[in-house]
Amino acid sequence: MLEQPPEYIEIELEEEPIELCNLLKVLDLAETGGQAKVLIAEGYVAVNHELCTVKRKKLYAGDTLGFDGEIYQLTLAEGVEPAERPAIIEEPKVVQDAPNQRKKRNRSRKDKKDSSTGRKPISFG
Repeated sequence: MLEQPPEYIEIELEEEPIELCNLLKVLDLAETGGQAKVLIAEGYVAVNHELCTVKRKKLYAGDTLGFDGEIYQLTLAEGVEPAERPAIIEEPKVVQDAPNQRKKRNRSRKDKKDSSTGRKPISFG
């Protein structure tokens, strides 16, 4: 049995990009911006068929929005210039030290004294 492609509800954008939380308000899927943000944060919204929890995610023509069993396809209204999508840049992963490991201090100067004053050096680092 062949699967039918999902039916989309077409949404024409008069400008792009539009933030996800604002789109939910414009489509009357949320009564307030706060409610839209809660719906997004709690995982009730999909963008391009993937769960999205980024409240201010920028959406462009060609993107899809999934909410409450409906799928919305974003298109541009006639005569609207398409915006350029930013290039996706992967952020480098930050490697953190294990929490119980302490950095070793250089203690080699601890017992050394200044030859002219006879004092031990003070370290603030």
